[in-house]
Amino acid sequence: MSDIVLVVAAADNGVIGASGRIPWHLSDDLKRFKALTLGRTVVMGRKTWDSLPRKPLPGRDNVVITRDRSWRADGAIVAATPEAAIALAKGDAMVIGGAEVYRALLSRANRIELTEVHGTFAGDAAFVFDRRDWRETAREDRVTPDGLAYSYVTLVR
Repeated sequence: MSDIVLVVAAADNGVIGASGRIPWHLSDDLKRFKALTLGRTVVMGRKTWDSLPRKPLPGRDNVVITRDRSWRADGAIVAATPEAAIALAKGDAMVIGGAEVYRALLSRANRIELTEVHGTFAGDAAFVFDRRDWRETAREDRVTPDGLAYSYVTLVR
């Protein structure tokens, strides 16, 4: 069976987004995101698709979950449910958001690639989970030149 991996960047208060945007900029995290997802299937909700600066994400199968049965976009593979999206994945399913999709697939995921952004941010989308259900297998602490601390954390169950 292939893995279901949640790829998430979340602030200490759980915020992952504000008005369809990420409330911080970490260029190293964007490079990590690309390295984790390139050549794989990325699974996302339609709002996450809409927020992408470049669509589809190149070098990946882009599966978009939407309830709108008439929605189509060049480069998007449309799925009506999170379960259908996972079934469309070739190999690992790299779930990239948003909050509703993370919530729907958290119980089925067996790995989380988490970027912990050490700060409190205002936002309207959050990723909240019970960390006791997960075992940390890797951690790499970093700081941006302007002083924003963050950590790359791998969690498994």
